[in-house]
Amino acid sequence: MAEPKNNGRKPDGTFAPGNSMGGRTPGSRNKTTLAVEALLEGEHEALTRAAINKALEGDTTALRLCLDRISPARKDSPVTFALPAIRSIEDAVAASSALLAAVAAGEVTPDEAGRVMSLLSSHKQLVETCDLETRLAALEAKQ
Repeated sequence: MAEPKNNGRKPDGTFAPGNSMGGRTPGSRNKTTLAVEALLEGEHEALTRAAINKALEGDTTALRLCLDRISPARKDSPVTFALPAIRSIEDAVAASSALLAAVAAGEVTPDEAGRVMSLLSSHKQLVETCDLETRLAALEAKQ
């Protein structure tokens, strides 16, 4: 009967650090990527010029390719709406209310509001931590 593989585990059952399962070493490149790069070696200028020429001739696919390189689509956009300063937990609640009002008014999309709310939550935690640290320092100073 064949010996079962340990699947990268040490004798105590925990996983061994590193790439003990085999495969490529960290940082190594895929063979297909290397082959394509070898084929394109030294042809970048000619290929770019050919794509530009096709775009100028009216090839919409080549035109889209060129324009995407010149001005890529934005993955995110700024969100502008009134938001109070957040220095306390109460301010965070007021900011959350302002954000919900902005969504209700159509100034901010629900997706944008979700991302901003995540920022508000993180900031609220920082405010809480700072407040607790200040209170703890005051208590320690009294002793």
